[in-house]
Amino acid sequence: MKNKSSILTVLAVVLAASAGPVMAADDGKGKELSGRDIAFDNKKGNCLSCHAVPNDPKAVAAGNIAPPFIMMKERYPDRAKLRAQIWDSTQANPKTAMPPFGKHRILSEQEIDLVVDFVQSL
Repeated sequence: MKNKSSILTVLAVVLAASAGPVMAADDGKGKELSGRDIAFDNKKGNCLSCHAVPNDPKAVAAGNIAPPFIMMKERYPDRAKLRAQIWDSTQANPKTAMPPFGKHRILSEQEIDLVVDFVQSL
């Protein structure tokens, strides 16, 4: 049974990785998702499950497990370092609870770039 679960996980990752552009339904028309949309989407970034985003009305039920998204440009002046953290946070901290969004293909390269832009803007 464990092997079947692993196969399903791999299949889900492959399907997610092969998805097209980052789009969402909007009145029957597709619209591009923003980094904020991806970060707040519980099926994508799901950042709000752990991080608070002060002064954002959509971040009302944010978590407090991880540091809040404040002064991110000052905390991560090097965009590449923030991207690396989102791509695979286990490189900096092997015991982190943060998922390796890129390494495990939870988010596409494009989605990670959009989330990095959003987070660094806070």
